[in-house]
Amino acid sequence: MDSSSSSSAAGLGSADPQLQHFIEVETQRQRFQQLVHRMTELCWEKCMDKPGPKLDSRAEACFVNCVERFIDTSQFILNRLEQTQKSKPVFSESLSD
Repeated sequence: MDSSSSSSAAGLGSADPQLQHFIEVETQRQRFQQLVHRMTELCWEKCMDKPGPKLDSRAEACFVNCVERFIDTSQFILNRLEQTQKSKPVFSESLSD
C-alpha cells in the first residue's frame, strides 16, 4: 500500500464500519496481488531460459522451489516483523502514559 492509501484509510476513523472493512479487504487484496506479481516476475527470470510449448522438468522443479522459497522467506519476514512490533511499545500508547 502506498502512503496516500494509508493516510486516506487512517482518516476514516469515524467513517462507516462497513466502508472501513471494505477498504481493509481491498488493501489486503492489493497487497496479495502485488506479492503474486513480484513472485511470478522473480521466479520467471530465475527459472525460464527459453519459453517453449511446455515446461521441461528442470524448469518445473525450479519454479516449484522458487515459489516455496519465496513463500518461506515472506512468512519469515512477516513473523519477524510481528515479533519486533510486539516487543516495542506503540507510539500512541507511549503518549498516553
